[in-house]
Amino acid sequence: MKIAFAGLGVMGAPMARHLVQAGHDVIGFNRTTAKAEAWAVANGGRAAATVAEAAQGVELFILCVGNDDDVRAVVTEALPHLAAGAVVVDHTTTSARLAREMAELATGQGRHFIDAPVSGGQAGAENGQLSVMAGGDVEALARAKPALNAYSKAIQHMGPAGSGQLTKMVNQIAIAGVVQGLAEAVHFAQVAGLDTDAVYEAVSKGAAQSWQMDNRWKTAAKGEFDFGFAVDWMRKDLGLVLDEARSNGAKLALTALVDQFYAEVQAMGGNRWDTSSLTARLQRRTNP
Repeated sequence: MKIAFAGLGVMGAPMARHLVQAGHDVIGFNRTTAKAEAWAVANGGRAAATVAEAAQGVELFILCVGNDDDVRAVVTEALPHLAAGAVVVDHTTTSARLAREMAELATGQGRHFIDAPVSGGQAGAENGQLSVMAGGDVEALARAKPALNAYSKAIQHMGPAGSGQLTKMVNQIAIAGVVQGLAEAVHFAQVAGLDTDAVYEAVSKGAAQSWQMDNRWKTAAKGEFDFGFAVDWMRKDLGLVLDEARSNGAKLALTALVDQFYAEVQAMGGNRWDTSSLTARLQRRTNP
């Protein structure tokens, strides 16, 4: 399949690489042209200087960029240049409102837009093990699916445009609560004078077990926070969640509280720390 991929950052670059390795003809675009050129050289793809160039005649246009405004700009520029009936798949985490807007725009130009945020982080992208939650036309998603399988372990259609983004919000709500619980558990174990490695072995095989515990307990206990999804990104996502909740009436007291805690981590200089750095906030409060 002839594919364009816009956004060759820590997530997009390995995702696009998997597409090349699966045998697709991939042209990459990044706002920093040198990054796209370096990706092309390293992975056997091609690089485009503009979104319009990348989109020219392609059947599948994939993007993984920063926020609503970035998606709007890229998709608006790409649509007129795509092949008739082409599918746009957006892996960026955005508002559901933006997803619906882009779907309507694409339909008006004879193309399709799928909002398809992912879970699994950088490691999932590198290993081709992302979970994709998709909203939009089910037949358009079916056409894109063989390509998306190159970097995904699961692809679930969630409903009409915006449903993928709403599902990603559910994902982030669940993670926020679990990570705060993990931070408090690590903190309590340390204050109680327990061996945190031994505590992990004792509790991780029972009902307390989670992905966050298995992957972040030991590093959080050591005060090491350079292993995944950054606090800045999580606050952006939780902002989308809380905005949506204000519209639909959902009561998210814990999510709002954890968002405030992440704001404190940012104030500590932890903008690029991973989300388990909620532990650092508790350690600072114990040892000011």
